Amino acid sequence: MAAAAPYDPSQPEWATGALVLPDGSVFWGRGIGATGVAVAEVCFNTSLTGYQEILTDPSYAGQIITFTFPHIGNVGTNDEDVETTTPAARGCVLRANITDPSNWRAVQHLDAWLKSVGMVGLAGVDTRRLTRHIRDAGAPNGAIAHQPDAPINPAALGAAASDWPGLEGADLAKDVSCTQTYEWDETPWALGHGYGMLKKPARHVVAVDFGAKRNILRSLAGLGCKVTVVPASSTADDVLRHKPDGVFLSNGPGDPAATGEYAVPMIKVVLEAGVPTFGICLGHQMLSLALGAKTEKMHHGHRGANHPVKDLETGKVEITSQNHGFVVIEDSLPANVEMSHQSLFDGSLEGIRVKDAPVFSVQYHPEASPGPHDSHYLFERFVAMIDGQD
Repeated sequence: MAAAAPYDPSQPEWATGALVLPDGSVFWGRGIGATGVAVAEVCFNTSLTGYQEILTDPSYAGQIITFTFPHIGNVGTNDEDVETTTPAARGCVLRANITDPSNWRAVQHLDAWLKSVGMVGLAGVDTRRLTRHIRDAGAPNGAIAHQPDAPINPAALGAAASDWPGLEGADLAKDVSCTQTYEWDETPWALGHGYGMLKKPARHVVAVDFGAKRNILRSLAGLGCKVTVVPASSTADDVLRHKPDGVFLSNGPGDPAATGEYAVPMIKVVLEAGVPTFGICLGHQMLSLALGAKTEKMHHGHRGANHPVKDLETGKVEITSQNHGFVVIEDSLPANVEMSHQSLFDGSLEGIRVKDAPVFSVQYHPEASPGPHDSHYLFERFVAMIDGQD
């Protein structure tokens, strides 16, 4: 398909911001959130809800998120629906102006929240055109600017986008991981009660933080797991000295091969120790690398809350929440590892299981933040594995 012709690069009178791609495409818009310029990979997310969870997911480090759903902001923002206190996403792009909040849990307008976390945003963009561009040509680099008091130079932004090295080969987990070990005991949110607290743990899980979402840790705690969170750079000795009943490998951003330079040796020793292990997203990819498989960058990735995945063991189809730009290559799996879950969108690998060890992982997000809740059974499967029931 021929590349779309770039927009007229001259700045419209109404525009206070722009997104510029290396091919010369210019998407003018109204700046929202913080002022300034950010350079990152441009992706799109098709979720209808959960924009605050998405914007605070550490896995979006180094990315500008385009929302295909037009009504962003309608539930406002609050202090509960965040997956990390310091968002790593570099910007967001919306079709319509931010919707005024209309929800009893809202405590702040999305625009004010974007300003408070220093995130540059753009509204009034033809997100359908931008999404088709990404779908057809792949996820590009992009430079996003919000400059209400100065002219915008598309040529300079395009050059900045072209010069940015991209995510392939980038170890971003080190930028979003915790820097010291800590304990987690907060359990999932419940209407009328808020978040709970684990009081009588039945098992102990060490979670390796490559950019862990809070609701993943809550999901483990909610099933009776005392959770000890350790940094991404932890060695096998750092992990095993806690004498865990299970090890969890978290989600995170960047290229799994790059983070795997230091994480894969740790994971191999954990596997040799026979500790039940569960990985999600980046953790799934690095577990696969440790087992001998390979990963590659996808054309434009999977990001949304409507992705159908088939559990090959049960035959059931679950609707999943996803956010990943790399994938494990099915043909690279060793003989003792099998594909457990498969995407019904493109047939790609969505989960693995080791045939002769208590080890499994999935590419998607079962913690339902944002939803759906179809895949929460995977945490229960991990706990059953720890308890020797699986």
